[in-house]
Amino acid sequence: MSGPTQGAAQRLDLVLVRLALVGAAVAVALGVFGRVHPPTGIAAHLPGFSGPLESKVWLASLAAALAVVQLLSALALYGRLPRVTAPAWTGTLHRWSGRAAFLATVPVAVHCLYALGFQAFDTRVLVHSLLGCVFFGAFTTKMLALTRRGLPGWSLPLLGGLVFTTLVGLWLTSALWFFTTNGIRW
Repeated sequence: MSGPTQGAAQRLDLVLVRLALVGAAVAVALGVFGRVHPPTGIAAHLPGFSGPLESKVWLASLAAALAVVQLLSALALYGRLPRVTAPAWTGTLHRWSGRAAFLATVPVAVHCLYALGFQAFDTRVLVHSLLGCVFFGAFTTKMLALTRRGLPGWSLPLLGGLVFTTLVGLWLTSALWFFTTNGIRW
């Protein structure tokens, strides 16, 4: 590449780096806050659940299920599902399932940050704490990238994949662990 095309590509690369730095700052800020904020041991108890941990794992499960909808709808939109043509409403489904998934994670994050904090007393808990920070950093980066025109075609699928992967990791280290340890209960 040479001339203006090379300069434009370098500017877009710089935009991606800046977006990633903002996401990294969010992840670090959450981790630092979770570590220095003394855990209260309690969090908001949502009606309909037997306790705050049950509400946390069910909301995390809802977010994970919606993340699967996100993955499948994104694959359909990008034409990556064999023998599937994305219906016109697939983009709307993708946007709204993403919004709902994010909204389901907010009370979970509040519970984790205020009631438990950033913990590292065993490997599962440390991985869960790190994934929680990375999830919100990656989510921030992806949302900021959505508003930028001209980014490389690989950037949104990569960021979406990172958000999906960290959310699944969070579910595995929290809800699945809880269900296998304590049983499935409301």
